[in-house]
Amino acid sequence: MRVIVVGAGVVGTMHAWHAVSRGHEVVQIERESEARGASLRNFGQIWISGRAGGEELETALRARELWEAIGERVPGLGFRACGSLTPLRTAHEVAVAEAAVARPDAAARGYKLLTADEARALNPALRGAFTAALWCERDAAVEPRTAQRALKEQLLASGRYTYLGGREVREVVGTASVRDDHGDVHTGDAVILATGAWLGGLVRELAGPGLPVRRVRLQMMQTDPLGEPLTTSVADADSFRYYPAYRGEALDALNAGQPQDPVAAEHRMQLLMVQRRDGGLTIGDTHEYEHPFAFDTVEEPYEHLTRVVEAFLGRPLPRIRHRWAGVYAQCTDTARVVHRQQVRDGVWLVTGPGGRGMTCSPAIAETTADQLGW
Repeated sequence: MRVIVVGAGVVGTMHAWHAVSRGHEVVQIERESEARGASLRNFGQIWISGRAGGEELETALRARELWEAIGERVPGLGFRACGSLTPLRTAHEVAVAEAAVARPDAAARGYKLLTADEARALNPALRGAFTAALWCERDAAVEPRTAQRALKEQLLASGRYTYLGGREVREVVGTASVRDDHGDVHTGDAVILATGAWLGGLVRELAGPGLPVRRVRLQMMQTDPLGEPLTTSVADADSFRYYPAYRGEALDALNAGQPQDPVAAEHRMQLLMVQRRDGGLTIGDTHEYEHPFAFDTVEEPYEHLTRVVEAFLGRPLPRIRHRWAGVYAQCTDTARVVHRQQVRDGVWLVTGPGGRGMTCSPAIAETTADQLGW
């Protein structure tokens, strides 16, 4: 079988990975020379802790298994089973964590409520003031800026993979065939359109105006090396407000009794933080849903994140080295893990995982491969 994959972000690359792993030939086409979208502009977190119970959690847990297995074959991914800590400061925050630990699926997530001393034993860099912490053992991380390149190198070594960068697919011609902007036609047995947040042009033409996917903009930053290990990923209690696993009476009480910081509320923020292999910290993020998006980044969210992180670390942040914005595609029904649609004979559109893309992409692609009988 010959599979044409359009898009070289993490969703497209994982489709290529599964196809090659099952003995098929793959041609992957990317409109940039290399992927430059949300697959690189994220935390690199394999985030289990906040996922909704049911299909979303099952997809994330399966993806976590796949990430670990792929990481053993591809050291350049930088896979590490670091887990995450959410430091807690108030009784309202602790109550949400207690409700999470009482969930029927808490063991599958690796939830445990820790004292402050127990949390610092896991992550000594957390020297700030907090009273307890929610530990999620199943969370993990990879290196987002280099993961696609490492996967591509492994795919190229198979002898059954061709990468074509700097080509934009403009047209579907016939069955399982596409034409790029060089005029070349690429024919296979299946075409996967994994175009990320590129939802106009050919995608709109194929899927129609009612595509149930929206674009979401975020802001993030990265620091110089911290100078010491941050041994776990770190979240704050605003992540309780964002992720569906924490919904319930305790969260309602948190929202009523402990309103969100105005800057965080305005920009729909949470803190997530993970250390890169060079020692720097990736920190974010914001969420903007209304179009048209602003073209500039604003400073207040960065100032808010800096205050929160410094309070947890008990020390000033290193110099901010990078600030950036990104855009990802999210299903308008946020309970859906991904939008998978056959748009022409032999052509499938796979998009809209939202902030779950880095976490869930290996399992999303595995499901596509299984459904298409690869």
